[in-house]
Amino acid sequence: MSPPRGLAAVTGATGFLGQHVVRALADAGFEVRILARREPASPFWADLEPQVVRGDLADEPALARLCEGADVVVHVAGQIGGGKRDLDRVNIEGSRSVATAVRATSARLLQISSLAAREPQLSAYASSKRSGEEVARTILGNRVTVIRPPAVYGPGDRETLRLFKLAASGFFLPVLDPRARTALIHVEDAARQIAAQVVSTSSNIITLCDDHPEGYEWREIMQTAADAFGRRPRLVRIPPAALYAMALIDEFANNWRRKASVLTFGKVNELTHLDWGVRPNERAASTLTPKYDLPSGFRQTIEWYRSQGWL
Repeated sequence: MSPPRGLAAVTGATGFLGQHVVRALADAGFEVRILARREPASPFWADLEPQVVRGDLADEPALARLCEGADVVVHVAGQIGGGKRDLDRVNIEGSRSVATAVRATSARLLQISSLAAREPQLSAYASSKRSGEEVARTILGNRVTVIRPPAVYGPGDRETLRLFKLAASGFFLPVLDPRARTALIHVEDAARQIAAQVVSTSSNIITLCDDHPEGYEWREIMQTAADAFGRRPRLVRIPPAALYAMALIDEFANNWRRKASVLTFGKVNELTHLDWGVRPNERAASTLTPKYDLPSGFRQTIEWYRSQGWL
């Protein structure tokens, strides 16, 4: 067995993207150490035995142990939903804690952010991801590479599962403004591209993408999902005003239930933004050829959902 290419420490290793990042790093020859609150288990690396440091982003001694001796720290952990307080606590203060722990070592940091950070004015989530980037760069300077994935789908994702359930059984599928473009990437391709950046010395902001960096029109996304099930539903355009009304109703209903809203005004701002394509100057100088295009990626994801009883 060849010696490892180095030690990669990972936060958020048990999350959707993080599980695949661990797999990709191991496949690329790295020894992997992860931060986890409890003994981890993942269907994507059941054959692996990463080093485990018990703790979370608020545990300074655990973060120190995670980063000690690492060649690179891949900070995947992040908050997607919830209120501004929770988003800021995880995405800003969590990034501050990780960057501070990395500063005490000789490791580099790969800060996994989001394409949403390009437009921080749109939502509390986008703002928190942008601020998390800025905090890490302030603390570590050119020892940080910021990586912004676009919308990520694939095995293990419960967010896009809703889309596939609708495509599998719905008589119609909603589509948004035909001028809008949304970049997508399969999670395995995203993880491989992240692993490829581990050996890079770039301190740039890099955006991941599949073979359509310009993004997809909403009709193409929805029709591709329906095609994967052999269905031909009616595609119905939903105006932004209807989405904002739904967000208002969702907010009232969830305030009464004391639950976090799923569809917030910020999420509607993100959904209705016209340009989520990846620009040429945002891509890495050398990008791995994606394994999946949109049709094959959707089919593979659906097959996994079915194998797990999710569909």
